Amino acid sequence: MDILKIEHLTKMYGKGETAVKALDDVSFSVKKGEFVAIIGPSGSGKSTLLHLLGGVDRPTSGKVLVDNTDIYNLNETQLAIFRRRQIGLIYQFYNLIPVLTVEENITLPLLLDEHQVDKKQFYEIVKILKLENRLNHLPNQLSGGQQQRVSIGRALISNPAIMLADEPTGNLDSKNSSEIIDLLKMFNKTYKQTLLVITHDERIALQADRVIAIEDGRIARDEVIRP
Repeated sequence: MDILKIEHLTKMYGKGETAVKALDDVSFSVKKGEFVAIIGPSGSGKSTLLHLLGGVDRPTSGKVLVDNTDIYNLNETQLAIFRRRQIGLIYQFYNLIPVLTVEENITLPLLLDEHQVDKKQFYEIVKILKLENRLNHLPNQLSGGQQQRVSIGRALISNPAIMLADEPTGNLDSKNSSEIIDLLKMFNKTYKQTLLVITHDERIALQADRVIAIEDGRIARDEVIRP
């Protein structure tokens, strides 16, 4: 079953002679539970693609369907709610709320929806992320690796249809990078969490089920590594 479908996605910046085509007629689909790495050089369009898949930006043309919902048919309020519930976003620089504790940062998507926190699920995630002793800490009291673990917890807490990670190890040393990727792989395999990771690191890409290479706004290669 396809959990994500991208149809003829195009993104233009600017107009006339100064117009830049960041994405050019991109189409592909992702099955539920798949781990896909999206690679490409700087300026290739891979971050633009992630922003469009995550509902953070709107395309010039084309469709993004997440769990059969065409997200760009939604108005801004509907899209914000859908993004919070169905798309888990993990950023290179964590994007944690500095005045909120670890527990508050992780549960923020549920609190914004006025949903009850499933304590069993919360503590299971926290234990896997090894954050049990950090729940009352603020982000500035954590290491970079710990902050990225918090952002993973926040992305997972709503049981999203897809998780999108934008260079999730780009701000970490090699030890923490390896641990973060191992955690993402574990959630992908154990919990069947669909995962798309944007990375410039070939070592990370080769751990995925599938690699999509973006060049000049187009798909240059789409290769299954592990069927």
